Amino acid sequence: MPPDETTDDKAHAGRQSGDGPPRAAGDGRQRLTPEQHRVLREGGTERAFTGAYHDEKADGLYRCAGCGAALFSSRAKFDSGSGWPSFAEAVGQNVTLRDDLSHKMRRIEAVCASCGGHLGHLFDDGPRDRGGLRYCVNSAALVLDREPSS
Repeated sequence: MPPDETTDDKAHAGRQSGDGPPRAAGDGRQRLTPEQHRVLREGGTERAFTGAYHDEKADGLYRCAGCGAALFSSRAKFDSGSGWPSFAEAVGQNVTLRDDLSHKMRRIEAVCASCGGHLGHLFDDGPRDRGGLRYCVNSAALVLDREPSS
């Protein structure tokens, strides 16, 4: 389990998946693909090993597909074998954590702090030498801003 402050935050404690900041009218549906909308706005999950970034090796910055906020650096990405992009840490405070009590289990949901879009979940089985956390993220929630090749 990640450090207690992630689940004891009064602003997020006891909230369930799907709760979150109000969405703007239209909630970006016109610029999101149906799959991005299902994941980001409806809390869906893409099937393992099907997303565009699960095996991506390019350098760059992963941004929220819903609002463009910087979420994860490629330097924090690692191969967890799970079939979803996995990151050891988020960029700054751009990812918010909250309790997810859906599917008769308790998990920690990761959402975009800017738009409230569902990204995935946080687990405590990441690389120990990098803090032990694994942000397991849906590719559909991300857009890779690639660094230019030298």
